[in-house]
Amino acid sequence: MRERETIHSTHWTILFCLTSLLTTGLVPRDALGEGNIGNHGRGRGGAVAAGHPDSVAAGLRILRAGGNAADAAAATLLALAVSDYGSFAIGGEVPVLIYDSRSGKVKVLCGQGVAPRDPAAIDWFLKNGIPSQGNMKAAPTPGAVDLVVTLLREYGTISLAEAAAPMLELLDRGQADWHPRLARTIRLLIEAETQTSGSRSAKLQAARDRFYTGDVADELEQWYIATGAFLRKRDLAEHVTRIEDPVFVEYHGHTVYKCPTWTQGPVLCQNLRLLEGFPLKDQGKLSADAIHHITEAMKLGYADRDEYYGDPLFVAVPLDQLFSDEYTRRRRTLIDPARASLERRPGDPWRLAAQKSIPPGPPVAERKPTQDTTTCVVADRWGNVIAATPSCNLLTNTPGPSGVNTGNRVRSLNTSPGHPNQVAAGKRPRTTLTPTLVLRQGKPVAAVSVAGGDLQDQTTLQVLINHIDYGLPAFQAVTTPRFYTLHHQDSFNPHPDRSQAAVGLGKLVVNEQVAGDILEELVRRGHLVSTTASPVGNPVLLTIDPLTGVMEAAGDPKAGRHAAAIE
Repeated sequence: MRERETIHSTHWTILFCLTSLLTTGLVPRDALGEGNIGNHGRGRGGAVAAGHPDSVAAGLRILRAGGNAADAAAATLLALAVSDYGSFAIGGEVPVLIYDSRSGKVKVLCGQGVAPRDPAAIDWFLKNGIPSQGNMKAAPTPGAVDLVVTLLREYGTISLAEAAAPMLELLDRGQADWHPRLARTIRLLIEAETQTSGSRSAKLQAARDRFYTGDVADELEQWYIATGAFLRKRDLAEHVTRIEDPVFVEYHGHTVYKCPTWTQGPVLCQNLRLLEGFPLKDQGKLSADAIHHITEAMKLGYADRDEYYGDPLFVAVPLDQLFSDEYTRRRRTLIDPARASLERRPGDPWRLAAQKSIPPGPPVAERKPTQDTTTCVVADRWGNVIAATPSCNLLTNTPGPSGVNTGNRVRSLNTSPGHPNQVAAGKRPRTTLTPTLVLRQGKPVAAVSVAGGDLQDQTTLQVLINHIDYGLPAFQAVTTPRFYTLHHQDSFNPHPDRSQAAVGLGKLVVNEQVAGDILEELVRRGHLVSTTASPVGNPVLLTIDPLTGVMEAAGDPKAGRHAAAIE
């Protein structure tokens, strides 16, 4: 992805000087301002869609200075840890999908931390249960810092100091008591980078090592001990951002890429495969037929997610079978066009059977508290595209002396014996975090990121159908009314009896703008319908016209999403 040779070195000299002045507090806070950031942007020079306007501005600054998509995404992600704190934090996690224009390939960067590596911690979970209401014991290793460094090292062109400049501007405003503490930590990493001789890669590694093996790691370990967390310096030292191959399916002439089964991402692929067999375009956007078929397909996809997904480094997930033509055809026969299912019906991919026999569970179980995620999609003028889903799920956890906070993602594992998502030392939780990239004839045409827990891929599915099947441009695709089903397990409930994690069988929640006669027809078909005025998921979408190179970035304004592009 590196495009630095195409950029005049003066741009980087200016940016470095601004960065140096900014970190010493000598530049007015609006000196790098990007003007008004809205919910929609269109241009050929690059685009960013994320959460708070400050995070969009951070990415735009890097793009305008000549940085590529990896550089801009790194700056956006770092800024999001401040601007969208509560939905993300620097001690959180970030799965990333990246299209590299030079190789023409899509890769996954796993910025997800793992369960503590101490066997005694796993024994404690199995004996006492994984805390589900917010607790430092459920903290995984922090993945975001190493993810940003890996993104810059492998695909970017700038330094950590340059990428972190907008973040430090936000922190230096000091609006929260932890801001000065985190600013100090980030400057320690930059100090390690600038004082290290050698290559840019070596400098970035030094910054990373100060966080994961150096004095910052010592400070983090003391915080872990003081708060009762199971993490130790060994966990930090052994953390790595894996670069992996994505999973993908073809859908109506498009190739849709997702992260593997340490996320829920492949469920989108399964749902698209099921829906290929139905004429959604003819049924019409937000018709009763379309809502019904999409909902019934999601029920089947999520049943398989709940039954079979887990960290593929620890368990064999039958993805080939789950995506196969024969299995998909048999599963599709379970969708009754006239009647909603009120049963949980995973299939049996090993035997290519449409349905697996499982004992019934309660129709509604206790829902666990969640704290939302945020969003990030970026494209540059060289054809590089990134989709990322930053999160932390903080709940009751608060920042330590370093200003770093961490989340409760271990509770997205469970203690069910033999389950593919059962907790184990060093295992990645099967998260809901699920960015999306879409290619057509080998070129990127769309990137999606959604916040919203179990709703993320439900929202992504509808945004993609709006764009691919109904031909809606980006802003309309993310603002059209949406719906979601609660016919699945709660990904934040670690209960060993997975039937006790079911959220609400048959429940369908629809935006209140959908016409009353449509709702009545859905009720007639057996859906347990309620309405909501709130946005369903929090989506951003970036589209690219491969013929003209025009990018459109859009975020749902009701969900607090923002976007902008460079003309």
